[in-house]
Amino acid sequence: MKVARSETLITHAVLVVAALVAVFPLASVIVTSLSGDDGGVGFDNYVDAWTQGGFASALVSSAVVAITVVVVTATVACLAGYALAHMRVPGGRLLLGLLLVGLVLPYEVTVLPLYQMLAGWGLVDTYWALILPQIGLSVPLGVFWMRSFFASVPGELLEAARIDGASRFRILRSVLTPVALPAVATLATILFLFTWNEFLLALVLVPQNEAVQTAPLSLSFFSGAQRGAQPDVTAAAAVLVALPIVVAYVLLQRRLITGLTEGAVK
Repeated sequence: MKVARSETLITHAVLVVAALVAVFPLASVIVTSLSGDDGGVGFDNYVDAWTQGGFASALVSSAVVAITVVVVTATVACLAGYALAHMRVPGGRLLLGLLLVGLVLPYEVTVLPLYQMLAGWGLVDTYWALILPQIGLSVPLGVFWMRSFFASVPGELLEAARIDGASRFRILRSVLTPVALPAVATLATILFLFTWNEFLLALVLVPQNEAVQTAPLSLSFFSGAQRGAQPDVTAAAAVLVALPIVVAYVLLQRRLITGLTEGAVK
């Protein structure tokens, strides 16, 4: 009994220390962003960062890219995952192998070919230069994710729907989709977090057009322009860029954890 209590205390102590280590950088940035020239606390730095950095356009661009990537990827993942889990797809095993390669291949090696290809199509410095590659990079994860979920659904449920005369698409729409909503929500949350924070693709593929540059890229350019002259304004800009993703995570964390737990149990 005493051993178990000691282990619990040690575990809690380690978790508290880890939490403090993780929270300290964020707290430091927030404190810096609220500090004023006169030593007081205020939101003037946020106003300066918003007006000087042009983050309104950048946040809209990030939202457009992230939402589009999530919607398209989730749709393709559901359709492909269902087909690979419950239908005889010619070359299905080969397709899964190719998706696995896309899943484990470091995407950094694809940046230069992507730039050359998109430049040939005239899509560099457009939304499509950000949306299309990120859909392609996200689909392997999405397909494996949804295939695993659909494969775990009891076959009796699908057989009962077939006996009732439901078509394959009707089974997906009316039987599997309601059951799969937690898995889809978890996938959407992960994709949104990854897409919003993407920096390298934006740096390479939309370096000149400020109208489509995303928030992380705009923050990088803004921080470089400041060169440490206004660390409080730069900190405020970092908070502005991170705030939407923090809010999204806080709102969706239960769904994310639930989906991950259900996937682990299955």
